[in-house]
Amino acid sequence: MTQTQTLTEARMREGVWEGVLASKLKPSVAVTHLEAQVPDVTVTVEGEGLWRIKVPVPAERLSDGVQTFVVHDTGTGDTIGSFAIAAGTALSQDLRAEVELLRAELDMLKRAFRRHCVESEA
Repeated sequence: MTQTQTLTEARMREGVWEGVLASKLKPSVAVTHLEAQVPDVTVTVEGEGLWRIKVPVPAERLSDGVQTFVVHDTGTGDTIGSFAIAAGTALSQDLRAEVELLRAELDMLKRAFRRHCVESEA
């Protein structure tokens, strides 16, 4: 019998990723990064049918780019979910970085336009 499990990301704080898993039974989970198991993953009761998963992210697992961690059900081998951490200089090519640059340029143009309007009124 396959049970439905839904993993929701809760937060990342002080190097520990936390998620909440909706599951009728206490889950048995493992987290991997590049097919290597991440140690010290804990599962605690959060409420009826809810379980808090805490994953201390080892510093040696972080590097430039996007690092993806996969949460598995060890009983079935199914993937329950995943989370990603983005860091480093590789992000300069990231779309979010481009949007931030566009916003900064737009702010600069707005200031210049407003200054031009004030000067042309005088």
